[in-house]
Amino acid sequence: MNEPTIDEIRQAANRICSYIHNTPILTSSTLDRMCNAKLFFKCENFQKVGAFKIRGATNAVFSLNDAESAKGVATHSSGNHAAALAQAARWRGIKAYVVMPDNAPLIKRNAVADYGAQIIDCKPTLKAREEGLDEVVGRTGAEFVHPYNDYRVIAGQGTAALELCEKIQKLDMVITPVGGGGLLSGTALAVTAVSPQSEVIAAEPQRADDAYRSFQAGKIIPAENPDTIADGLRTSLGTLTFPIIKRLVTDIITVSEENIVRAMRLVWERMKIIIEPSSAVPLGAVLKNKSRFSGKRIGIILSGGNVDLAKLPWMHR
Repeated sequence: MNEPTIDEIRQAANRICSYIHNTPILTSSTLDRMCNAKLFFKCENFQKVGAFKIRGATNAVFSLNDAESAKGVATHSSGNHAAALAQAARWRGIKAYVVMPDNAPLIKRNAVADYGAQIIDCKPTLKAREEGLDEVVGRTGAEFVHPYNDYRVIAGQGTAALELCEKIQKLDMVITPVGGGGLLSGTALAVTAVSPQSEVIAAEPQRADDAYRSFQAGKIIPAENPDTIADGLRTSLGTLTFPIIKRLVTDIITVSEENIVRAMRLVWERMKIIIEPSSAVPLGAVLKNKSRFSGKRIGIILSGGNVDLAKLPWMHR
């Protein structure tokens, strides 16, 4: 399969529209004043399973033909992708197998089980996860759906930016967080096609700056045990996402832990909505670089809202 075209992103939007939410775009005059910019927040924190991941997972599951889908789908994940793939598989009425590290948060394990997936435990290493996945795929013939390094997933993630640009015209830029790059690469493909005057920028934690370093070096530099509150952004870029990012993304900005927490708290307090730390990184980037973004119309994709309410970052600092 080749890199998704805008037609394929539109096809993905049609394929998934009856299953997912066309999420609202919210504004805040207070945050606009603080940033001296016009901000448009695409609220994927209100999405099914609480994150944008349901878009890519649903597109991948419903892209399968009947023979492929009959054997089910499989992945390794401890987070939102696992829940998203399990839910999408349930909608299609097929099996989902999820290899999860045995130290995955209980709340996430329970969510994956509630959506009907079969969980296969493994040790908390990438090697163990990949070996567990190979065993499951070999035994069942299930289709592997990678959390981000899969063109079907990338096309699905691009539908959020497509919705944003259809509703809000003349954006100067669109900013997303970056971890593995599925959301960022899908966003870049969509925005470049439908709003070519808009820059695409990524924001990343300073403590997990492998995408920034990869972008500067022109080659993938893997993350090495990053320690950041933005747990959704600890993964390394993929071989499919990085070429798109390198070609279409203008810049990657890094954000301190303090700025991530401040931005997250501002959104909770001023907009009265729940976002997870990963979602706050783009606003943190704008707040940190006000002169760069002054006077601009900026779309920000709030990637998700799955938060452990017993471990809010401002309660433990």
